[in-house]
Amino acid sequence: MPRLRHYDHLNTARFVTFSCYRRHRYLSDRASRGAVLEQIATLRERHKIKVLGYVLMPEHVHLVLHPPDNLKLGRVIGQFKARSARAILSHLGQTGGRILGRPDGSAAVWQRRCYDHNCRTPEIVLEKIKYCHDNPVKRGLALRPEDWPWSSYNWYQGRRDGVLEIDGFEA
Repeated sequence: MPRLRHYDHLNTARFVTFSCYRRHRYLSDRASRGAVLEQIATLRERHKIKVLGYVLMPEHVHLVLHPPDNLKLGRVIGQFKARSARAILSHLGQTGGRILGRPDGSAAVWQRRCYDHNCRTPEIVLEKIKYCHDNPVKRGLALRPEDWPWSSYNWYQGRRDGVLEIDGFEA
């Protein structure tokens, strides 16, 4: 399998997408979404990554992040996925949820790779944040972006009582 290139140290925001294993809808319940939100908060606190936007979908996650220049984001996202997978697997084990396995027999929550795009201009950052906010509407999960509580949309509308604190972005 070819190695995906990640371009760190460019002082740009990054649009990161990763999917659940075989597009399984692991993020359909509050506990699993909570595990992912907790790890997003950890990105902010532990790694000083600015969270500019996000959306949690039932089977994938989009993040718009601005990492510190000295950080290798791919490694940090790998840690993020490992920690959130442990929490999701624990929850599924307690509730009898379906857990998919890889061919080697290991439990799987996330696909092994992620999509990572450097946002080189403020316009691209705003485009990616808007993409996050519009995603649940396009998929028919909400009528309007403000109806989907698992994104940064309402934060951008001035509401600070959302499920996750973000840093925001101003062009």
